[in-house]
Amino acid sequence: MAARPPLVALKDVRLQDGQRPLFDGVDLAVEPRSRAALVGRNGAGKSTLMKVVMGLIEPDSGDRSVQSATRFAYVPQEPVITGETLLDYASSGEAESWTAESWLATFGLDPAKSTQGLSGGETRRAALAKAFAEEPDLLLLDEPTNHLDILAIELLENELLSARFALLVVSHDRAFLNRVTNTVHWLEGRRVRTLSKGFVEFDEWSTKVLEEEAESLRRLTKTIERETATFYSSITARRSRNEGRARSLMALRAERAEKMKDAPRELYLGVDSGATSGKLVAEIKGVSKGYNGRTLFKDLTTRIIRGDRLGIVGPNGAGKTTLVKTLLGELAPDEGTVRMGANLEPVYLDQSREGLKSDMTLWDALTPGGGDSIIVRGFSKHVAAYAKDFLFSEAQLRQPISTLSGGERNRLLLARALAKPANLLILDEPTNDLDMDTLDKLEELLEGYDGTLILVSHDRDFIDRLSTSTLALNGRGDIVETPGGWTDFIRQNPGFLQPGSNPRPQDKAAAQRAADNPAPAAVKKAGKLTFKDAHRLKELESLIDSLPGVIAKHDATLADPGLYSRDPKAFDAAMKAADKARADLESAEMEWLELEEKKAALAG
Repeated sequence: MAARPPLVALKDVRLQDGQRPLFDGVDLAVEPRSRAALVGRNGAGKSTLMKVVMGLIEPDSGDRSVQSATRFAYVPQEPVITGETLLDYASSGEAESWTAESWLATFGLDPAKSTQGLSGGETRRAALAKAFAEEPDLLLLDEPTNHLDILAIELLENELLSARFALLVVSHDRAFLNRVTNTVHWLEGRRVRTLSKGFVEFDEWSTKVLEEEAESLRRLTKTIERETATFYSSITARRSRNEGRARSLMALRAERAEKMKDAPRELYLGVDSGATSGKLVAEIKGVSKGYNGRTLFKDLTTRIIRGDRLGIVGPNGAGKTTLVKTLLGELAPDEGTVRMGANLEPVYLDQSREGLKSDMTLWDALTPGGGDSIIVRGFSKHVAAYAKDFLFSEAQLRQPISTLSGGERNRLLLARALAKPANLLILDEPTNDLDMDTLDKLEELLEGYDGTLILVSHDRDFIDRLSTSTLALNGRGDIVETPGGWTDFIRQNPGFLQPGSNPRPQDKAAAQRAADNPAPAAVKKAGKLTFKDAHRLKELESLIDSLPGVIAKHDATLADPGLYSRDPKAFDAAMKAADKARADLESAEMEWLELEEKKAALAG
């Protein structure tokens, strides 16, 4: 059986972006029914290439061929929703009204809802519904999982797997790409390489390609060194300047310069965990919180210990950000108590990007106090040098933030957050708009971070790689904590996040045991701590409250720069007293935790 011609094909496509060559001989073909990922580093031109495929941008040279009557649908990275209602919007293209209405319902949207005041997730789902309703032959999606919750991502995956159209998708979401793709187009070095397998095979393949190219560059460099030595040591070359050999050497150097020019710029991330916090970071007892008469979560009891890596997952609107702000003490719980530990230096990366105003420049954002330098983890660094670490050019420093892409804004937020020492790092949706290279760097950074980490994310792969425990909210007031990452949570709690009443398996089992073994009429009273242990617990709570003040007092004494030269004995005494207070606090927290665990065990 003959292979079907591609729906759209690019041949030797070249395009300049100002002075910079963006594509230099790109070949790409999208086959019918294929599900292809388009991947590449930030700034490589993925979104632009998609527009060339669509025919929205004309290349400087090269050929674009399209199979007759091919229908396209495109969901850009930042969709614009127009019309009075979502139905008006979804049926404004090629779609029949009834088809648009059906797809809006599939993506959980009311067709009669106004297009004004939509959340990021609603905007994305509306754009997807419109695209599906148009029944294209080729659907192009640019970062489709941004602002979608896990349930919406899984719905999109299922619809794509059962669809009859071809797909070309740009995404940073590894779990999404692993599941839906069977082809990968890799935009690197201004050209496209194609892997006729799913993204799950990409890392191994791309590593091998890069190793082969590095070896090729190494051999080329050795050849240039050898030819240069021969050229300048040759008596003939010295006398007659052998033009043929000179031209050959110049060609070799030009080839090496071309290869080096395409080497990607390196992103430099660093984090300082600051001073060591107390062993206990937070103790949460019986905490409930609601909003506008709706319970977001109830009766949460847990502890966060120094070094924990807590992932928080759940549908949009379930209360994940509210939970984080309650844990940090920014919001008061409706019921229960939150007790924060000692010596905490938290840094909170807020998904709403509230600290960035569209009219401020990148320079202003990095130096809110003015000047031309920024304190980066305790050391002064010129703002241009620090911006370069995050792949910003000097020319971008004076541009308004409104001109930055979503990925660039997220890198800017990371630059601001990671400049400060933090022994408690809270990242709320840090993966939105980031390319895979940046994500890999961020994961590598966080893997080596020795502080306490709280992650709110819809990126299942990100949670799996980093979390040691996962808190899940289902949007109906239920909350459950599971050791491990996303995969561990979903295996132990199937159906927990699905709409409707889906009690956890352990709850079902407990209910069944209660039915099979009814409680006796007289229930034995739960045990409690001895008088001595209860008294000691109160003593420890008092110590844990007072010792941070003692430590702060000694630290203030030691902050005097002239103390050591003026009075070495006083300096030594303050140093020993501060060390003892820290050790006492650590010991008190450990003993308090043991007694609290004993108390909980006796109670239940």
